[in-house]
Amino acid sequence: MENICSNLELQNFHEDLTELGISLSEEQTGQFVRYYELLTEWNSFMNLTAITEFSEVLKKHFIDSLSIIKEFPELKNQEIRMIDIGTGAGFPGIPIKIAFPQIKVTLLDSLQKRLRFLEKVVEELELNDVELIHGRAEDYARLPEKRETYDFCVSRAVANLSTLSELCMPYVKTGGIFISYKSEKITEEADAAQNAIRLLGGKIYRQTGFYLPNSDIYRNLFQIKKIKRTPEKYPRKAGIPSKQPL
Repeated sequence: MENICSNLELQNFHEDLTELGISLSEEQTGQFVRYYELLTEWNSFMNLTAITEFSEVLKKHFIDSLSIIKEFPELKNQEIRMIDIGTGAGFPGIPIKIAFPQIKVTLLDSLQKRLRFLEKVVEELELNDVELIHGRAEDYARLPEKRETYDFCVSRAVANLSTLSELCMPYVKTGGIFISYKSEKITEEADAAQNAIRLLGGKIYRQTGFYLPNSDIYRNLFQIKKIKRTPEKYPRKAGIPSKQPL
């Protein structure tokens, strides 16, 4: 019975992917299944996600992560350099990497145990061009080899847009994009972040609200374009961006 349910859920997953314009090989589908197995296995002894049902992980983590393709179809075939800030259990970076293997992905998180999990995922799924960084976003943004070197920065981290912008914008090259995934309509938060985004060299390019395929789950993608270099004083010292948003 479990296999029948799994097959039905995978069929629904592929239908959702079709709505996003994504098709997966059998190998890629297997990578998503193995990713789910590792997620639930490790979640039994460390806190990675409150969402554990197969169908819910497929929709709320995998499809949600891949919904970025609605706005950036170029991810399908371009060799883009992308960093995922506060990646947690690997969302959205790992699903994006599985679906679009030519993308070079950096995953950054402040908790070492999450990085150990991600090391296992990268190893078992045999993913290439994935860099794992344990540390604070504020610290690594000061390294010349990381600062303003990425085409895309993505984050599903839970923080207000002002704070996220200070953590993420320094990684984006001029002309690049920072994409913040949000689960609700946050017009006031976006308005409050306008000044911070301007100080950091960015501009809100577009805000897109939509429902995940075949669901009533509402999502928001905030696209912030880097129009000039971020001043050297940003980001401020670790912890300050969250305690005192710009």
